[in-house]
Amino acid sequence: MDQQLEVFIKVVEKKNFSKAAEELHMTQPAVSQYIRSLEESTGVKLLERTNKYVRLNKAGEIVFHHALEIKELYAKMNHLLDDLTNKASGSIAIGASYTFGEYLLPAIIAEAKEQYPDIKPTVTIGNTTTIAALVLNHQLDVGIVEGHFKGVKELKTEPFAKDRMVIVAPANHPLTERENPILIKELTEETWILRELGSGTREAAEAVFEKFELSPQAIMHFSSTQPIKAMVEAGIGISLLSEWAIQKELKYGDIKVLNVKEMPYTRDFSIVTRSPFQTKALSEFLKLLKNHKEVTDFKVE
Repeated sequence: MDQQLEVFIKVVEKKNFSKAAEELHMTQPAVSQYIRSLEESTGVKLLERTNKYVRLNKAGEIVFHHALEIKELYAKMNHLLDDLTNKASGSIAIGASYTFGEYLLPAIIAEAKEQYPDIKPTVTIGNTTTIAALVLNHQLDVGIVEGHFKGVKELKTEPFAKDRMVIVAPANHPLTERENPILIKELTEETWILRELGSGTREAAEAVFEKFELSPQAIMHFSSTQPIKAMVEAGIGISLLSEWAIQKELKYGDIKVLNVKEMPYTRDFSIVTRSPFQTKALSEFLKLLKNHKEVTDFKVE
């Protein structure tokens, strides 16, 4: 990687020339010279400097953002070259939306570490929109998401498994005792407790409402699944959730699945990548992901 950019990144991260010099095992004048050379080559001033602080100006923000991308791409290039002769090893930056990340990914990571002890996975959990954006910006090597995102031609999306979604209610809800199937339109007056906009689970709920022309009279929303389950258990309302997310609650009888005629609703789990090249570590992880027993229970045909 270009030494000027490496020094620039370190100065920005440390917010101090002397601390950056110490980290890079260089003299402070040498660090200053690298920054001057970078500013001369770009033709713009990148840092605001006083005796008290060093901070980015607008041009500096642009250079810093792209310098981080260049650093990630440079590291990925070296991993790919190493993989031509070496075994699967090195870092994998994995992103996952909440349902997959919280309820399926931990077991897959454990299996990957057992089979490939030299890989170093890091995991980011976020909603589908967030994970897709991080993959697009090279901050993640791969994303595992539910739902869809539009207008991002640079990303490759590969559905690899199905997820079944059901409507859940408090264990003592009157409808849990009904033998005949419930019509989804009977749930209009219920309070629906949903995920936030931008999440795959919320997208699924909106798709169900549109498909069956359902207009709930009351909606509450939360940014993760755990508080939704707690609210349902407490009798506040009902929700549409993945079967994977409610295994423990069903086992202990804390909540129940309503026998709704139009359910379950199915959606895809998808793998999202940007680069056509994969490190050996990432390639082996994806093979393991696609063949993991829990995932293959709901395999895409």
